Amino acid sequence: MRLFVAAYPPPDVRDDLAGLVGNLGVGQPRGPGRSVRLAAAENWHITLAFLGEVAEPQLDEVRSALDRAVEYWRAGTPGVPELRIAGGGTFGRRRFTTLWAGLRGDVDALGAVADAVRGELRSARLPYDTKPFRPHVTIARPGDRVSPEELAADLSTLDGYEGPGWPVGDIRLIRSHLGPRPTYEVMHSVPLAP
Repeated sequence: MRLFVAAYPPPDVRDDLAGLVGNLGVGQPRGPGRSVRLAAAENWHITLAFLGEVAEPQLDEVRSALDRAVEYWRAGTPGVPELRIAGGGTFGRRRFTTLWAGLRGDVDALGAVADAVRGELRSARLPYDTKPFRPHVTIARPGDRVSPEELAADLSTLDGYEGPGWPVGDIRLIRSHLGPRPTYEVMHSVPLAP
């Protein structure tokens, strides 16, 4: 199973961002063979840890690690992180370009959740990607299918965006099913509030 751990913005926050994305260059319809791989709004999330391929018998170990991580995090934290989607940027270049929206608010508190999750995965000797936590919401993977001018205009629009705030209610263990239209299946959810 291909697994990751994520926090999800609520529907009203997604809808607000979707209104903006619909006006971006990457949000416009494309001709055949020109897909910008726009991420579906219902799949927008903030990845806390990417596990990759995990054997099905290890699923209960992963769930237990997440439970322990949140319990540990709660012990040292007075409340849940309050976030808002704001700003944006890109990763990669040319055909590997990814367009993302950023976060503001209690980003350090969310980072502490990610650290707790990764720590418990490490303690349980479960696989995960050790790249640094970079909180963002992936909007599209346009690669080189948009002009530099169009991408610059989208970044300028994102730079001025600040969506509604929300408390992060839970973290979720997600199984991703790859394909032309990736789908995500919630395998476990742990509330952050006690």
